[in-house]
Amino acid sequence: MEATPDGTESHREQVLSERNDRLQDLIRSISHDLRTPLAVAEGNVELARETGDLSRLDSTERALARANELLDHLALLAREGETIHEPEPTELESVAEAAWSLVGREEATLSAEVDLIVSADRHRLQQLFENLFDNALAHAGADVTVTVGSLDGERAGFFVEDDGPGIPEDERTAVFETGYSDDSEGQGFGLAICERIAVAHGWTIEAIERPEGGARFEISDVEVVGR
Repeated sequence: MEATPDGTESHREQVLSERNDRLQDLIRSISHDLRTPLAVAEGNVELARETGDLSRLDSTERALARANELLDHLALLAREGETIHEPEPTELESVAEAAWSLVGREEATLSAEVDLIVSADRHRLQQLFENLFDNALAHAGADVTVTVGSLDGERAGFFVEDDGPGIPEDERTAVFETGYSDDSEGQGFGLAICERIAVAHGWTIEAIERPEGGARFEISDVEVVGR
């Protein structure tokens, strides 16, 4: 891939290489984490065989469900990081509304103030919106207002922001790392998947502070094909 004068392509190559390194680290991490639920399931099966006691089946089922969850996250991370070869004109507002219809809550509000048509893989773009909406709902509360809008000025792209507590400045890069989560029940995959989807499109995603307070995710370097 030939570098452009401003080094944009070289930067993207570096970012993609770093993300692939993180994926390899994640594979090793998940391989390690899988051992615990599988060991639990194996131990319960052995105990059931020896004693005929089936009371541990519920624990076995939970352990296997956890193992499947880890594998699903790994598969999704790998798939969403694949380069987009055949993007199509995609209306941002309709994709955002479709994502909200799946993950939104009755107490929450979506304000989709964007009239852009971008070159994208619709399925993966919807996954990006779903994960960003999930993140807002998890951290800003059930009655959050989420806004989708166009970036101003020369930067082509869009943003997703909420009116919640926001993200501390020293964590705004770390939130995209696989396995990162400030929630004891979270798995830390949602925003990592968002970044891989963005990179696969050739986009840049960054977390900043919303001017009025709250979290704001800006997706730039987007090819806009219409309005």
